[in-house]
Amino acid sequence: MKRFLIGISGGTGSGKTTVALNIKEEIGEEILILDMDSYYKDHSNLPFEERLKINYDHPDVFDIPLLKEHIQNLLEGNEIKKPIYSFVEYVRLKEYEIVKPQRIIILEGIFALFYEELRNLMDIKIYVDTDPDIRLIRRILRDTKERGRTLDSVIKQYTEVVRPMHIQFVEPTKRFADIIIPEGGFNVVAVDIVVSKVRDLFKE
Repeated sequence: MKRFLIGISGGTGSGKTTVALNIKEEIGEEILILDMDSYYKDHSNLPFEERLKINYDHPDVFDIPLLKEHIQNLLEGNEIKKPIYSFVEYVRLKEYEIVKPQRIIILEGIFALFYEELRNLMDIKIYVDTDPDIRLIRRILRDTKERGRTLDSVIKQYTEVVRPMHIQFVEPTKRFADIIIPEGGFNVVAVDIVVSKVRDLFKE
């Protein structure tokens, strides 16, 4: 059975996960969503204060060899041991999650379209394009509620690191996309087009 890879990229808070979940809801259980955030490099050898200084919005912080290996294993029909990353301690935990392959694998993350070796594995490449002010609000809500950050720290990180990294590394990957979705998962027409294309892949 042939399996397919869809890449969904876009800035922080753009709605990548919502798009992926909407596609899965329409298609059903034959879709696996693989988040890039699980594949940050492990810096547990560094003191916590040093881990805080790392630029986590730079493409060099991801363990791409491991991610590529896992994607290839999933495409070949093999299960993987997906890392579990702590966004409170900034380390990869010793535990892992057993993930079984599905017919469609969706890789979602801000740098999903950045690495050529990953793009070469993709059947559909999507960029979710959302206004910066909306993305900032979503980032604030997520990081304060889910990751234990303060409002001041989120805003400081966004202005000093996230925004310049987005302009330098993330937004330029838009040119690699087959489909650009404005306003993320709320763009019903665009999501329907993607779902239609995914159903075409099933027929191959």
